[in-house]
Amino acid sequence: MTRPPRPAAARRGRDRRARVIMPAPGAPRADGDRRPSTAVVGGGIAGLAAATALAERGVDVTLYEARPYLGGRVGGWPVDLGDGTPATMSRGFHAFFRQYYNLRGLLRRTDPALERLTPLPDYPLRHSDGMHDSFRHVPRTPPWSAIGFAALSPSFPLRDLPRMNAAAALPLLDVRVPDIYARLDAVSAHDFLDAVRFPESARHLAFEVFSRSFFADPRLLSAAEMALMFHIYFLGSSEGLLFDVPTAPFPTALWEPLAALLERHGADLRTSTPVEHVEPLDDGGYEVATDREARRHDTVVLALDAVGLRALVDRSPLLGDTPWRERTARLRNAPPFLVSRLWLDRPVAPDRPGFLGTGGYGTLDNVSVLERYEDEAARWAARTGGSVVELHAYALPPEAAPEVEQKRLLDQLHRIYPETRGAGIVDARHEWGTDCPLFPVGGYEDRPTVRTPDPGLMVAGDLVRTSLPVALMERAATTGFLAANALLERWGVRGQPLWTVPDRGRSAVLRGLAGALGRRG
Repeated sequence: MTRPPRPAAARRGRDRRARVIMPAPGAPRADGDRRPSTAVVGGGIAGLAAATALAERGVDVTLYEARPYLGGRVGGWPVDLGDGTPATMSRGFHAFFRQYYNLRGLLRRTDPALERLTPLPDYPLRHSDGMHDSFRHVPRTPPWSAIGFAALSPSFPLRDLPRMNAAAALPLLDVRVPDIYARLDAVSAHDFLDAVRFPESARHLAFEVFSRSFFADPRLLSAAEMALMFHIYFLGSSEGLLFDVPTAPFPTALWEPLAALLERHGADLRTSTPVEHVEPLDDGGYEVATDREARRHDTVVLALDAVGLRALVDRSPLLGDTPWRERTARLRNAPPFLVSRLWLDRPVAPDRPGFLGTGGYGTLDNVSVLERYEDEAARWAARTGGSVVELHAYALPPEAAPEVEQKRLLDQLHRIYPETRGAGIVDARHEWGTDCPLFPVGGYEDRPTVRTPDPGLMVAGDLVRTSLPVALMERAATTGFLAANALLERWGVRGQPLWTVPDRGRSAVLRGLAGALGRRG
C-alpha cells in the first residue's frame, strides 16, 4: 500500500459577507520601561490564542499548562505501539471548518497558506437503515444551501414536508446572536425538533449531528446552541459544511510550530505545570502559585475547561465576587465520550472515506480512516499493509463501563465495514473523558463571559458566553483573542481584529419570510 497523493492545500475561506470586529485603537506594541505581564492558565486553543496575541504585542507572557503537551483537547502525545513503532495518540478527529476564521488565522501565524491542512472531499453520513447523505454537492450560498440539502437528501422525503410546523421553525430562518438565546435557551434541541415535526429520518442527519458535536444528548442540549450551529453552517455562511483536517498529528502540524513562534516572542511556556491557586494582590496584580513557586503577574487569563475552571476557582477563594463564583460552580460537564483508535493488520476497503458520520449504529457516531489524510498513519499503513481506524462515541451514559463500550464500538465497526471482521489488532488505544462543557437548557446566563468582576482577570474557552456567532474550536480561539484584546485595551495597545459569519441570517428573503409568518402567527 502506498500513500495517496497529497490533496491540494486547504481552501482559504472567507465569505464575502463575513463580519469584521475591529479592536479598540491603540499603539502597535506595549512599549515602556516595564512590559506588562500576563499569566495564561491553560494551553489549549483558547490559551494559545490569548498568549499569541499578547506576546506579539510585547506583553510578557507566561503560559501554564498542566499536561506535558499543548493543544488541550486537540493535543497529542507520544506512544509506542505493540509492534515497536513510535506513534502519536490524541483525543481524535477534529474538523477544521472554513468558517473557523479566527482559529485559522491563529494557525496562519506559522502556516500562511494552511499547507498543513488538507480538505476532505466530502462529509458523508450513513444510517443503519441504508440511507446515505452527503454535503459534497450541496450549494454553499444561503438560502440555496439549506434548500439544496433538503432537495438532494433522501432524509427529507417530500411526503413528510407538508406535516412540518413552519411557524415553529421560524427561529432557524433568522438566527440573531445573542437574541437566539432569549428565544430558545429554555427549550431542548430534542423538544424543538419535536415542535417543528421534522421528518424522523432527517433529524439525525440534519440536526442531531450538530448536537452530538457538543458531546451532548439532544434532550440535554439548549436548542439555541443547535440553532446557532444551523446558522453557522447553513443559513449564515457560504462556506458550507466541507472541512479540512491536519496532514500530520496535531503536535507536528499545529502546536509545535506555534510554540516555537511564542518562544521567539519571549513567551515562557511551562508545560507539566498545573496551577494550584490564583490570588489577587493589593497592588492590583495576581499571584499565580504552582507546586514549585508563586509568581506575580499584572493580569491573568483563565483558559481552562469546565472541570479545570471550577476547580481552580474553588481553590482561589478571593477571585471574583460571590455571584460570579456561584455561576462558575454551576458549570456542568457533558456526558462521557470514548475514542478508540485501532491499528489493524489489514486495510479497510479502498473506497472507505477518511471520515464517515453514522447514525443507528448503537453508540458509534463516526469512523475515521487516518491513513487517508495523516502522514504518520499513512507511513504505518504503507509499511505494514494495514489501516489505522478511529471510532467515536459521544454522549455516553454516565454509568457506562469503558470496556463494554469499547467492545460495542468494535462490533459496530465490523457491521459498518465488514472487511474488518477478520482483521487482527496490532494495537488499540482508548481515550475516555468527561471534561467537555455542557450547554444545558436554560444555562446560557450561568456561563462565564470573557470579562470578570476582577478587571485584570479574563476567561477564555469554548465554554465562554459571547455575543458572536461562534462555536466549538472557533469559540475557543475567538474568546482567547477577545481576552487578549480586553487586556491590551487596558494598556492602550491595539488588539487582534476578529472575523465571524454574519450575526444574523444572510438571506433577506428568509428573514422577510420569518417576519411575515411570525406576524401571521
